[in-house]
Amino acid sequence: MKRKQRTEKLVAEINITPFTDVILVLLVIFMITTPLISQTNIKVDLPKAQSAKPAAGASQTHTEITITREGPVYLDGKLVTRRELREQIDVLHKNNPDLSVVVRSDKAVKLQDIVDVIDPLSELGITKVSIAAIAQE
Repeated sequence: MKRKQRTEKLVAEINITPFTDVILVLLVIFMITTPLISQTNIKVDLPKAQSAKPAAGASQTHTEITITREGPVYLDGKLVTRRELREQIDVLHKNNPDLSVVVRSDKAVKLQDIVDVIDPLSELGITKVSIAAIAQE
């Protein structure tokens, strides 16, 4: 008797549906977490003031310049050099002539460093400049 030979074909295809699902889930996770990572708060020990109050037009958007105790300057949370600060503020001011700037400076920063940041703002014609402080109780 002859045996019937079965010829089974091997399936040489890879099912990529689960792989695609995993990639899409990772994409969603990165899309959600990336803005949270980029919005890190820079630690600054603000000075205290008895007359501290919310900045005028606090509901409006404003540009924030932060000077840390160590000396680096941040523009809206991004590290910049003094030269880049001036250039970027100039661009922002040209796009929005009513630009409002809040300077957040650690209380241990030298006054000269604060003046070095505020002086170019004045030269560019920016008049809405506030210095952040904590209300003293």
